[in-house]
Amino acid sequence: MNSTPGTSTPSEPDDVAHLRARVAELFPALREDLEALVRIPSVSNSAFDQAHVAASAEAVAELLRGAGLPEVQILQATGVAGPLGAPAVVARRPAPEGAPTVLLYAHHDVQPPGDAAAWDTDPFVPTEVDGRLFGRGAADDKAGIVAHVGALRALAALGEDLPIGVTVFVEGEEEVGSPSFLPFLHQYQDLLAADVIVVADSSNWKVGVPGLTTILRGLVDCEVEVAVLGHAVHSGMFGGPVLDALTLLARLITTLHDDQGNVAVDGLVSAPDPSVDYEEADFRADSSVLDGVRLAGEGALSGRLWTKPALSVIGIDAPSVAHASNTLTPRATAKLSLRIAPGQDPAAALAALRTHLEANAPFGAQVTVRDGELGKPFQAPTDSVAMQAARWAFETSWGTAPVDIGIGGSIPFIADLLDVFPGASILVTGVEDPDSRAHGANESVHLGELEKVVLAEALLLTRLAQG
Repeated sequence: MNSTPGTSTPSEPDDVAHLRARVAELFPALREDLEALVRIPSVSNSAFDQAHVAASAEAVAELLRGAGLPEVQILQATGVAGPLGAPAVVARRPAPEGAPTVLLYAHHDVQPPGDAAAWDTDPFVPTEVDGRLFGRGAADDKAGIVAHVGALRALAALGEDLPIGVTVFVEGEEEVGSPSFLPFLHQYQDLLAADVIVVADSSNWKVGVPGLTTILRGLVDCEVEVAVLGHAVHSGMFGGPVLDALTLLARLITTLHDDQGNVAVDGLVSAPDPSVDYEEADFRADSSVLDGVRLAGEGALSGRLWTKPALSVIGIDAPSVAHASNTLTPRATAKLSLRIAPGQDPAAALAALRTHLEANAPFGAQVTVRDGELGKPFQAPTDSVAMQAARWAFETSWGTAPVDIGIGGSIPFIADLLDVFPGASILVTGVEDPDSRAHGANESVHLGELEKVVLAEALLLTRLAQG
């Protein structure tokens, strides 16, 4: 049975009903807090004013001070030359002796807004339309911050002095790849140590149906350069016997997929198909695929998205049309992004891709591969104590069972968390839905769903406290 926010089900226990009512009572103020965060243009890309990122950290720290956490600090990792990375907020209520600790993660930095003309509203002026709050960071991931703050406020308001430790860690550089994340974890390992880590930076299955992210593909990227000439030459005088570098780069790129659109690089692995599938009509609508465009690959759509490799060209360096001249381009470069399935070693995947590119050099062109980022995939155990607690909490909040989902993208820092805290259980939860458009124009969060997330997290904390 589904229930609207703030409305208990007929058979709901009193403690759950009271918590649901308290979250509903608090939610208008939480929405105001989210709007205030969205107004801060905390873009962590170095081309933008980093004073806004510092202001965002201060705002988050103030929210956490008001959520009943006695220890709140704004911290940065330090190196030999001084501070590293953007400011992060760490707030704690230490655990009683022998009790477990839960770490709640989110990030306060955001992506650049992009083309202002593509937005229907000002990206840094939060605007509600049809029950959704629009603005950069409204979903990714300032809603995650509000979920943590809201859950803690709701429990504090009911006098719930949970017999567990709670640490909130809100970093400020996730949108630029968390470059100082691992040094930060090592430097503040004692502050951040936890038995359960909740990462509120993913998506739900759809509006009305929660999701728990159990699969994340890893990431490998590289640049491949094709060179055929020592310098540009006249296309009329030399064209014919010599094919230009851009043509040969295009021929090399076409070897990366077979005729069905499956990745054709030997040595890459696939994991079993997920238990849930993605309806093609929903996928087409969510991804904005144009009418008539055939989907690539074979097998279940969810498998193609979550448990099989995917390879894309995400950039090309070549003469622009506006600056083209009648010359043969001597060299051209493409950046490739390879998403890898659970069970794949990133270094092995990069080696397989490099071998393929070098072995398929067209017309003997010189092919140079420059290594890029490596990120490990993630697959969570689906039957851990923490996962069982999360399933109960989400089903109680929504009134319908959560779906185990995957994310085609990557959250590389989860591998860092597991490296530093190998004994921790990691839960990846969602504040977004398929129409949130994180990173794109018209990013938004569904306010009704956000209220359910707040309640689910409060319920999760109560269940974890029961052991």
